[in-house]
Amino acid sequence: MTDETTPGVEDDAGVETALRAGLEEYDLSPEDVALLESGGPGEAEEGARAPLPVLAVVGRPNVGKSTLVNRILGRREAVVEDVPGVTRDRVTYPASWAGRDFTLVDTGGWEQKVEGMAAQVAEQAEVAVELADAVMFVVDATVGATATDEQVVRLLRRSGRPVVLVANKVDGPRQEADATELWSLGLGEPYPVSALHGRGTGDVLDAAVKLLPAVSAVGGASPVGGPRRVALLGRPNVGKSSMLNKLAGSERVVVHPTAGTTRDPVDELIELGGRTWRFVDTAGIRRRVHLTRGADFYASLRTQAALEKAEVAVVLLDASEPMSEQDVRIVSTVVESGRALVLAYNKWDLTDEERRHYLEREIERELVQTTWAPRVNVSAMTGRHLERLVPALDTALESWDTRVPTGRLNSFLGQVVAAHPHPVRGGKQPRILFGTQASTRPPRFVVFATGFLEAGYRRFLERRLREEFGFTGSPIELSVRVREKRRR
Repeated sequence: MTDETTPGVEDDAGVETALRAGLEEYDLSPEDVALLESGGPGEAEEGARAPLPVLAVVGRPNVGKSTLVNRILGRREAVVEDVPGVTRDRVTYPASWAGRDFTLVDTGGWEQKVEGMAAQVAEQAEVAVELADAVMFVVDATVGATATDEQVVRLLRRSGRPVVLVANKVDGPRQEADATELWSLGLGEPYPVSALHGRGTGDVLDAAVKLLPAVSAVGGASPVGGPRRVALLGRPNVGKSSMLNKLAGSERVVVHPTAGTTRDPVDELIELGGRTWRFVDTAGIRRRVHLTRGADFYASLRTQAALEKAEVAVVLLDASEPMSEQDVRIVSTVVESGRALVLAYNKWDLTDEERRHYLEREIERELVQTTWAPRVNVSAMTGRHLERLVPALDTALESWDTRVPTGRLNSFLGQVVAAHPHPVRGGKQPRILFGTQASTRPPRFVVFATGFLEAGYRRFLERRLREEFGFTGSPIELSVRVREKRRR
């Protein structure tokens, strides 16, 4: 009988077996062993990454929400001042408590007008609750329940979301009585807390974590088998709504020269390239969240939620204007989220040869870290070249789903390291022991090594991975686990 095994595949398998056997001499954690035995991502990971549960912190201005957020995070992240309406750059943070990872959303920091404050707070809290699995409702115990607090309570009851009532600014036993008065809100036991000093925060976090589901019910990638989900991103007035209308063949969303017309993400099933796609037209991302207020502030939150639910993002850039800091930051946001990426240069029909020359220079300078993203030149107004989105989306999603066989990966790493070994530092030269792909969507690689690999060398490995295996349109992540030989 003839052996039809491909020589290259057989060689790769031999390399993998030999290197895996060599790992037995090193101290490996249970997580290492589980990773090596899994052989890569399982069915759940291939389908969609389980989104982390979301905990929102809501309440009136100046009740101590940001102070509580900083206390939960264990660092000064949210801006805190002793005035209502302080703004900040970031509103969502990765957090962890008692072994549970979750996403923390700080909903404070928007500017308020005294007139109609209760109605505005209720409207803003509604959006925050909509995007959360559970809610921390913060009340100033020294002030007591106000009419605005009671309005938010009615909203929370209608939402059906589980709520933990936080009685903040209880700095000592004397304020305990103030906290007990908040039973009147009808949300159950008020937890007395001093976010400033840390008093009681452990108890309220224990209660909040118990309310969080294992997997978020409000975010996450689309399930397997449904239309691929595409988020349209870009700064205000770049043409996102015009593109969605042209793709849909109707005036699906409002288009107006005024920037920021779109507030809520609008889902639309689009027939493109003979297939159905789910497009989301998102509110334009402003320069900084701390420069937004009111509805715009929460439009940015909804945009982030849309990106979290997407598989691939099409970032629209205005080809007729110089590339801005906003454009670069939006691209970076997509990469950091781990979503596949396509760059669409809109208003191409408005660019002349001179502008196109300068645009190429801008791309080389500003987007040097994302040269792997497919690029499509389009006109949302006329519909020119919109059909080119399909092959670009297909390429990006295919890369996003790509899995490299472990044997092939280690043969490749061996060749690369032999030709370009890590520089010697401090008399030592780290050696790569083994590599495996931990997951897809996006592709994540884990390399076991005898020492720390410098950032420059990791970027070199990432560049070579792209040269060898493609990954056009998908970010890839490379992490290093340093392991020492087992002591005998």
